[in-house]
Amino acid sequence: MGITKEKEEGVRRQMLALGIREEDLIEKFILGSGRGGQNLQKTSSCVYLKHIPTGIEVKCQKDRSQAVNRILARRLLCEAIKERIQGEKSKKQHEIEKIRRQKRRRSRKQKQKMLEGKKMHGEKKALRAKISS
Repeated sequence: MGITKEKEEGVRRQMLALGIREEDLIEKFILGSGRGGQNLQKTSSCVYLKHIPTGIEVKCQKDRSQAVNRILARRLLCEAIKERIQGEKSKKQHEIEKIRRQKRRRSRKQKQKMLEGKKMHGEKKALRAKISS
């Protein structure tokens, strides 16, 4: 896949804007886990970042390449710090909450209201039916 120079510079600018310095980061390379076979288990392509001032920790193992994972880990760290500083939830968190709300069971009152609405709609449609002689 690879990361373009523009994207790499974008991440660096984002880090500067948030006040994240490379000196404040602890970076470790860990053996990957999960699917991927022998290559994944032999190489240390998983990147672990810790921002010392905030204590935020991030792991990234999205790609087989260590270089790509380094950039992606920094991007994740920027998102996490921005979320903490600005108090806003990330897009990912919004999506997770949206799915959770969609899957949640309806309460009795909600279920009853929905069924009443369906019944009224059915009655309306029945009135539209052709009159038989």
